[in-house]
Amino acid sequence: MSSRSLLCKSSSLAFLMPSISTTQLRFNSVAAHSPSPKGNRMATEASSSPSPVTSGDDINPPPASATSSGSASSAIDFLSICHQLKTTKRTGWVRRDVKDPESIADHMYRMGIMALIASDIPGVDRDKCVKMAIVHDIAEAIVGDITPSDGISKEEKSRREREALDHMCKVLGGGSRAKEIGELWMEYEGNSSPEAKIVKDFDKLEMILQALEYEKEQGKDLDEFFQSTAGKFQTELGKSWASEIVSRRQQNQD
Repeated sequence: MSSRSLLCKSSSLAFLMPSISTTQLRFNSVAAHSPSPKGNRMATEASSSPSPVTSGDDINPPPASATSSGSASSAIDFLSICHQLKTTKRTGWVRRDVKDPESIADHMYRMGIMALIASDIPGVDRDKCVKMAIVHDIAEAIVGDITPSDGISKEEKSRREREALDHMCKVLGGGSRAKEIGELWMEYEGNSSPEAKIVKDFDKLEMILQALEYEKEQGKDLDEFFQSTAGKFQTELGKSWASEIVSRRQQNQD
């Protein structure tokens, strides 16, 4: 599947259920609604959802009240799934007995802040980086935070997350917003753009910064997190920020 593929195709919930356990998928039934047409998309790209048409090609949009109700229902259903991002703790910290570990949403939020405050880089869309940061782990609302120590291959992890995201986009009702979420996620997964490379670095940077903070606050030795990211930053920005974090850690240890 290419990074531009539309994830939010019509797929039956029955297709998803064999791969997503009932304890992970907390919504037994969700009504499918078509979203109301949205305004212009941010940045330079514009997109709109096609209006319903009859066989005679006469445009027949649904009544405004029905469209508004359907869009609101789909949005709240989608946001209710995203609630799990706020309550699911990051697996790596849980397994190392960190007290009151951050949630998936905590992690994504600070990544979004990183993208917001980073210096402008020629050819890089900062707004896109912010959006990608708050989307990149969104499928974990259903599949949870899968780590390398879980013994699940990268391919299987990606498949599970893709199915979960496809379901979430369906819940959202398809349309331009769901399409954008799907495309941002695929672009990040594929590491296929300058923005994806920077956000991949932010993912690692947020983790080692959090590790440094837990070491200072709780007296933990979390060196493995620093070792796992050493030499893996793709951008000059990532390398610079990582160097600063490591330098501060060394000062704390002296």
